[in-house]
Amino acid sequence: MRASQFKPFILLGVFILLVSLACNASSGTPAVESTAPPTKESPTTVQPVQSEVAVTESGAIDNLQDVKSAVVQIESQGTFVDPEFGLMMNAAGRGSGFIIDPSGIAVTNNHVVTGGALYKVWVPGEDEPRNARLLGVSECSDLAVIDIDGDGFPYLNFYNGPIDVGMDVYIAGFPLGDPEYTLTKGIISKAKAGGDTSWASVDSVLEYDAESNPGNSGGPVVTSDGEVVAVHYAGDSSADQAFGISRDVASDVVEQLREGENVDTIGVNGQAVTSEDGSFSGVWVSSVQSGSPADNAGVLPGDIITMLENLVIASDGTMSQYCDVLRSHQPEDPLSIQVLRWSSDEWLEGQLNGRELAVTGSAGITGADNTNGGDDTTTTSTDVVNPNASQSGDYYYYTEFDGSLDSWTYFLGNGNDSGFTNEAVDGKWRVEINEENTWVYFTYNDYIYTDTRIDTVAENLGRNNNNVSLICRYSENGWYEFNVYNSGKYDILYYDNLVKHDYVTLYSGGSTAINTGKATNEYTAICAEEQLTLGINGEEVRTVTNKDLKEGLVGLGVSSFNVLPIIVEFDYFIVSVP
Repeated sequence: MRASQFKPFILLGVFILLVSLACNASSGTPAVESTAPPTKESPTTVQPVQSEVAVTESGAIDNLQDVKSAVVQIESQGTFVDPEFGLMMNAAGRGSGFIIDPSGIAVTNNHVVTGGALYKVWVPGEDEPRNARLLGVSECSDLAVIDIDGDGFPYLNFYNGPIDVGMDVYIAGFPLGDPEYTLTKGIISKAKAGGDTSWASVDSVLEYDAESNPGNSGGPVVTSDGEVVAVHYAGDSSADQAFGISRDVASDVVEQLREGENVDTIGVNGQAVTSEDGSFSGVWVSSVQSGSPADNAGVLPGDIITMLENLVIASDGTMSQYCDVLRSHQPEDPLSIQVLRWSSDEWLEGQLNGRELAVTGSAGITGADNTNGGDDTTTTSTDVVNPNASQSGDYYYYTEFDGSLDSWTYFLGNGNDSGFTNEAVDGKWRVEINEENTWVYFTYNDYIYTDTRIDTVAENLGRNNNNVSLICRYSENGWYEFNVYNSGKYDILYYDNLVKHDYVTLYSGGSTAINTGKATNEYTAICAEEQLTLGINGEEVRTVTNKDLKEGLVGLGVSSFNVLPIIVEFDYFIVSVP
């Protein structure tokens, strides 16, 4: 275990993401372009845009200088299950887009907006964002169309002339989440580049050498006259390469999307993943659009679609096979689908536009470890991870500490790193403290929780004085702590890291429910909305109210005083729906 406070979720080493070039991003959730926060809230009234720009007779911009008046910055907010970072609640990221109609119709990338619950759009010359509504998406062409509140917007037209190698082009947008508009120049180096990536499969792609960065995605690639030749969607700054969805594809797809018709999509935010040895592949589902064919079939965030219409998909590390199946059928056609549900290690089969998914067997993949050189005997940890738990009592996370502790890290409230040791031994987590006044905390870092219940059993193996703690909503703002002394006392605490930078006692008392001295105790902590409840050995001991902290990590801790050594073994750790 490392002394860092946060660690990415790495899927137990089973899967690796294919290296993508999306917006120069090295990995991650397609909807997150940049985590730069918005500056202000949405306006309460929507006004028409007032601007003075040079336009054609039709009203479209006709020069490079005024392109910036029709290019917007888009922020998408949503919740995703990412293959690297796990559950990402209320994640927000920014990309670019451009207006194609004075009524506020705008184009961007599918990976900028798909999975978003709400969209904020910054229009040039305005300090406050406008709201927008999603009209249509195309997973495979990586395109989306939104409708921005208001009207009277400057807008861009698609270029009608021939697109040739050597032609000067310009990328317009808002890279790196910066609100400052940028324009970079290059030339077209390929008029028919490959369009298969881990997140899309585009039939016609332009390659150019204009500089781009994360956040440029969805922005226009324009001529010197301000006309759109492509929609920027990928880049590789190390090779001076950037890529855009050619007008030859984009213009036709956009016309369908603006009419509310989705194109080549089942309603998921997906990306290709493969096993390390290439023997297993599929499309990881980060989010699911409500009411879509995927949603109706029962596909959940965190699922891996392994087969579509009995064809193994993503075996080449791209979305090409997945998209070829979609393009070979009508949107309403029933399609057989096979899914690996990673959270429960189950295979499911069903149909899009047909019968719902049903469990067909155990996958035996997540957590399995062959220990005998290849025969049928396997050793599987008890760890259960289910980010989609919704019913009271359902496990979010369960472990008997017989697997890896890589998802846990520690921090010290007092003392030194040399003052304690910890290790998993015979299905228990053993913590030993050999220095006085050492307070060590361990956090489970794969998921952030709001309302949750935590249960553990801890055995004190020495005659000493110590505390065992459960913590919830741990973040940079502080945490809630349920602190039980082996002398029979307890505290419910709030560590305020915003103002006081110290512990605040919410309640302190004693309970005969605590088995004192060298004994075993079962501890429960419930953090539900503003109520904090401590339970000991099945008895509800105390409930207090505090509204300062809303969400964060969960964990446990052990503290020493002046009688050593401290030896505590934890038998299990459960995070569940309260």
